Amino acid sequence: MTSAIMPAIGILFYGIGVVLETTKRNWFIGIRTPWTLSSDAVWEKTHKLGSKLFKAIAIIAFLSLFFPGQLLLLVVGPALLVALYLVVYSYIEYKKETKSK
Repeated sequence: MTSAIMPAIGILFYGIGVVLETTKRNWFIGIRTPWTLSSDAVWEKTHKLGSKLFKAIAIIAFLSLFFPGQLLLLVVGPALLVALYLVVYSYIEYKKETKSK
């Protein structure tokens, strides 16, 4: 079953990466933290990085086909780490922006 689901998860994460590239600031789709919603520049930087990271997770999901017993380590772990990293990244970028004003 894992060998059937992993390509689908890879396609899902790649699709998320593609959508993040082109998403403009809104309340419904994207990495919606208080900091990204209050600044276009922070939104753009966070989503540009998020797009690359989610595409990388997609590649990892496809590679996990070779290690079927490591689903948690190779897919779920990186996805959670990327989500946490993007929240922290958006906060840091927002602080940089507000400090320079």
